Amino acid sequence: MTWNALFGLTNLVALLGWAALLLLPRRPLTHSFILFAGVGLLCLAYTVMLGLTVSGTVDPAGQPGAAPFDPSDYSIAGLRSLFLSDGGLVIGWTHYLAFDLFVGLWIGRDADHKGYSRLVQAPFLLLTFLAGPLGLLLWLAVRDRRARRLAKSAG
Repeated sequence: MTWNALFGLTNLVALLGWAALLLLPRRPLTHSFILFAGVGLLCLAYTVMLGLTVSGTVDPAGQPGAAPFDPSDYSIAGLRSLFLSDGGLVIGWTHYLAFDLFVGLWIGRDADHKGYSRLVQAPFLLLTFLAGPLGLLLWLAVRDRRARRLAKSAG
């Protein structure tokens, strides 16, 4: 399978997870689907791709003239050599897809628990899909007020 095909496949898995999160009723089966068929599958793909690339089993298809990837070099230059390859880009992108979907699932569950409507949740989920940390940051800012109020009323 080519890096382009893996890129397309990981994007499809993520899109299906996000579609389920945004459009399907939030029930245990839906949560399990998103967690295991979405996040879990992306994590597995990431782990396999990273392992095969780091071990040298798979060629990351680097750009001509770029330094070869050295898995022990976690400097900017070392990581640049990985991300200048098709494989490195797909591996990094899969990392983003997995974590953003996991965060989106958490936001959805947290928002449901705190009584936020799906309409209010949608912008935070879409921002998390498009720019992960920005969506999470805004959700954390918004949820704090209601979380404190719910904690006071429970105590």
